[in-house]
Amino acid sequence: MSETKHNILYTIGHSNHTIDYFIALLKRHKINMVVDVRSVPYSRYCPQFDKNVVSAVLQAANIQYMFLGRELGARPDDPACYEGGCVDFKWIAGRKEFKDGLQRLLTGIGEYYIALMCTEKEPLECHRTILICRNLKEHKLCIKHILEDGRIEDHHDTERRLVKTLKIEPTLFEPEKMESDLIEQAYDQQSQNISYRSEESSKLYERAK
Repeated sequence: MSETKHNILYTIGHSNHTIDYFIALLKRHKINMVVDVRSVPYSRYCPQFDKNVVSAVLQAANIQYMFLGRELGARPDDPACYEGGCVDFKWIAGRKEFKDGLQRLLTGIGEYYIALMCTEKEPLECHRTILICRNLKEHKLCIKHILEDGRIEDHHDTERRLVKTLKIEPTLFEPEKMESDLIEQAYDQQSQNISYRSEESSKLYERAK
């Protein structure tokens, strides 16, 4: 598939970058729209990435800003998305709000060079990869992760790195297991590793049962 602006999606974690460095990373890769997928778009330690601040700075740099944290965030208000106080990514992926958010994103890809923005610098530790990109695979996008130093990692390489990081290998009973199956197993495991957990969420879940 040719890499045109109509099928490329980038992701980026703002981490503790300065705002100038963050803008430079976006400009380096010709990003002209940032889609914020943080459920809580504020940062105690990096106030330069508070929603109102970063959206204004991006607009001043001629980069559009869209907030889809309610649709695509990893900490939904819906208690049905929590299992014993822990977010269940599969429940999130099944929600109408999530599917609507993906559709809005897909529509925008045809018009802009989009970067999904969340907090974590490491793609493997963020729901933008483990939840959102996983559920975009069927759309055959060219997904690319902008790393902390500005290098690009193709999503296929990110998936292979996930499998390697989690040390997932075929078992003696399933030596012929395909790479795609190992990748799905890795997604499931990492979903549990990074999903949000809270005592308050646990109480919400118990009351909803």
